[in-house]
Amino acid sequence: MEIGNQKSKKTRSPWFWVPSLYYAEGIPYVVAMTVSVIMYKRLGISNTDIALYTSWLYLPWVIKPLWSPVVEIFRTRRFWIYAMQFIVGAALASVALTIPGPGFFKITLMFFWLMAFSSATHDIAADGFYILGLDTHDQAWFIGIRNTFYRLASLTGQGLLVILAGRLETVTGNVQHAWSIVFAILAALFAIFAVYHLFILPRPEKDVPGKASADVAHFFADSAKVFGAFFAKKGIVPAILFLLLYRLGESQLLKLAAPFMLDERSKGGLALGTEKIGFIYGTLGVIMLLAGGILGGIAASTHGLKKWLWWMALAINVPDLVYVYLSMAMPDNFYVISGCVALEQLGYGFGFSAFMLFMVYFAEDSEYKTAHYAIMTGFMALGMMLPGMVSGKIQELLGYHHFFIWVCICTIPGFIALKFLHIDPEFGKRK
Repeated sequence: MEIGNQKSKKTRSPWFWVPSLYYAEGIPYVVAMTVSVIMYKRLGISNTDIALYTSWLYLPWVIKPLWSPVVEIFRTRRFWIYAMQFIVGAALASVALTIPGPGFFKITLMFFWLMAFSSATHDIAADGFYILGLDTHDQAWFIGIRNTFYRLASLTGQGLLVILAGRLETVTGNVQHAWSIVFAILAALFAIFAVYHLFILPRPEKDVPGKASADVAHFFADSAKVFGAFFAKKGIVPAILFLLLYRLGESQLLKLAAPFMLDERSKGGLALGTEKIGFIYGTLGVIMLLAGGILGGIAASTHGLKKWLWWMALAINVPDLVYVYLSMAMPDNFYVISGCVALEQLGYGFGFSAFMLFMVYFAEDSEYKTAHYAIMTGFMALGMMLPGMVSGKIQELLGYHHFFIWVCICTIPGFIALKFLHIDPEFGKRK
């Protein structure tokens, strides 16, 4: 149904939808990759199992290019956005219902998988909608805003909701019941997102379904054309290496940072409670992420991505050293621990802007912008999934201190990959 004036729908300010869209995009990802790790750790699952099975949740983001042509061809990106938000909400509600029951680990993983596949499909549509709905300058300007609100999802996920879970654990004395309530709240939040975007998203003239194939053979031929065009792009090999290696260290750090904070000191951890973890990563950490993301967007839109690329790479990788310090010094001062994490998160927010803006740049000159952007995010997810799967085992073999040294060593290949990237010096500059 068409609601309101059509012209206003086509030209609605990005401020009405970019922040909410990427806030909604970030929540399922942080739930799958981080919140689930904290929850399973609190429910007694081992580091090896946590890292292995939650890393498998990356798979939908890895293989989403395989069905990205479906989003490209059938229905509008706008439709896929709010439809997937409804399904994500249903999956989160199912997690809430099954946490207290027997065999919760396998059953909740199943619903996390449903959430992850729906979220990956949502990402394809949302990222395509972003490219179609904004001109190149606005894409560069809003990259910081979009990343900021994507990371702001951490405030809800690993921040406020983790703090709430910790508080509920104390009040109820039942860890499973506490986390069940948290996921029920998330489910309600996604129902609100879906209804809001159903009415508020604009209708860009370019957001139209592709030509549907007359039969299966034609459909696969169209899909092959999309993939063929991507792998024929100039500079494809350096681009893929960059996507796989830029976050090689972080892919392993992400899985073990929270368990390191939660584990007992006898096991090399810092023995912090659930509420403190929520504050460190979800309040102070998010504030620093926001600052870093905004600064990254401003820098790229002012001087261009190419000028800031190496500085952003340094910013995202070098601060990983704070975990080496924490695991060696084992401080019990909460402010020292918080300050170290804040520094790492500031660098991450600034450095991640380069990653996102490069994918926009590489997809920009393509006839299949949505699908090609999705293919790149698939490579990005693969670069997170494979190292993450073995990170728990590596940590248990090396211990936390040597594991964090290993993480820092793993940042080196990302720097090597930067040398071979070719980026237009004018891309992202304010015109």
